[in-house]
Amino acid sequence: MAKAVKSTRDTIVTAAEKLFYAEGIRAVSVDAVAEAAGVTKRTLYYHFESKDELIAAYLEGRDQPNLNLFRKWFDAGEGELAAKVEAIFVNLARAARHPKWKGCGFLRTSAELANMPGHPAIRIGAAHKKKFEAWMAETFAEAGAAEPATLAKQILLLLDGSFAVVLLHRDPGYMEMAGKAAATLVRVALAGANSQSS
Repeated sequence: MAKAVKSTRDTIVTAAEKLFYAEGIRAVSVDAVAEAAGVTKRTLYYHFESKDELIAAYLEGRDQPNLNLFRKWFDAGEGELAAKVEAIFVNLARAARHPKWKGCGFLRTSAELANMPGHPAIRIGAAHKKKFEAWMAETFAEAGAAEPATLAKQILLLLDGSFAVVLLHRDPGYMEMAGKAAATLVRVALAGANSQSS
């Protein structure tokens, strides 16, 4: 029985993810999610007490897969640390060229919920961004970069800024330029640390 309940819940979340990402959370009704999931509205409310809870589940479902994808792109990047960081942006730019690309689901959701700072989805989005930042800071610290926490914040700002600008202009070239800027920052931080230690 528990397996069937989990499967139905997952089906609902998958349907919500497709609709919320494609159309936005405010534009999609609970009825539309239920219909796309092939369940009744009553069944949906059995698994989720509210649309807000469903929105939170949608973002929770994106958290680890997105972080894992960033790590995969980073690990696959060839060369020095700066090139590996740039590889994240290069791969994002490639993804942004897909016609179904709609930007960062976490940022778009936070924009739609800007007047509700206590919303659970806002907390999930903030935690997701902090995980990326913490991973970058740890990576930079291990490499001996100067001020790794500051550098991680700068990389996150370039990442999220590029999400916003590419969504506005529909030009992934901005993401590639942000990647070059990120690589420069990493090289400078590493050179600064090396000059202090010598």
